[in-house]
Amino acid sequence: MSRLEDLAGRRVLVTGADGFIGSHVVETLLGLGANVGAFCAYNSFGSRGWLDESDAFKEGLRAGRAEVLLGDVRDAEFVAEAVAGRDIVFHLAALIAIPYSYVAPRSYVDTNVIGTLNVLEAARRHGTARIVHTSTSEVYGTPDSVPISEDHALKGQSPYSASKIAADKMAESYARSFDLPVTTLRPFNTFGPRQSARAVITTVLSQLIAGAERIKLGSLSPQRDFTFVTDTADGFARAAVADLAFGETVQLGTGRTVSIGDLVAICQRVLGTTASIESESERVRPANSEVEILLSDPSKARTLLGWEPTVSLEVGIARTADWLRGRVDAETAGTYHR
Repeated sequence: MSRLEDLAGRRVLVTGADGFIGSHVVETLLGLGANVGAFCAYNSFGSRGWLDESDAFKEGLRAGRAEVLLGDVRDAEFVAEAVAGRDIVFHLAALIAIPYSYVAPRSYVDTNVIGTLNVLEAARRHGTARIVHTSTSEVYGTPDSVPISEDHALKGQSPYSASKIAADKMAESYARSFDLPVTTLRPFNTFGPRQSARAVITTVLSQLIAGAERIKLGSLSPQRDFTFVTDTADGFARAAVADLAFGETVQLGTGRTVSIGDLVAICQRVLGTTASIESESERVRPANSEVEILLSDPSKARTLLGWEPTVSLEVGIARTADWLRGRVDAETAGTYHR
């Protein structure tokens, strides 16, 4: 079981800290008393992504419990310097947009596979006490049976999922070959504030909030297991301090699945709106690439991490809608600059 209080005072590094899940993981760790190095993708604007809007992170900077490292996970030397002296590394940096992976697959190999190799090699060199590597439920493809357990076969149904399978296997190999204390977390579909506008829940809510009478989506039949982002971030914290075998893989999911069509209906009920659905061909994945159902078996996370999702799909959708409305209000007032 996890001992979250053990994170107080620990020096941790979060790669991909500027992203959706990464920024929430940073906030969770700061709230637990950790000293956080936020590894963000270098850019000419000096932007720290979503952390630029995080009050908790800004307070961490003022208190000397947070620092920013702008770099590139593909740069082995920079990664090695960032990892040096850290007790725990949370590796979330990745390219995650599935549609773009069909267009530029090599970039996914460079970032997701080579980037992961750089993190693992740096942790091996510096004797890092724990590495939490981020996987994805997409590695299962359309499963042979549900609910899906951690030992289900892996299936590359997109260049993105193939790159994550390779990264997961690299992590596994370092645990087996070098006794590296790495844990692989496999979140199912995480959603919530700060998620990309291309994600299905954000896409649906944004259109409904804007008053659209027709919602434009891809295929409506796929089923997904949605976890609210603060629950996912809690799972990362617990994985860092749990007593786990090296190379252990643990899923984070709710054990509940809904179709995209039913999801739209839930969003409409939460917002008190109505709209018809229009399926657009350009939003549909290539043939043989769509994952039809993802449904987790969360029992291992419950047993090994003491983790349980606490935010229901309906409550999470309401919180995400509130965040989206806040963005609209800020843009209208001219105070939103992203």
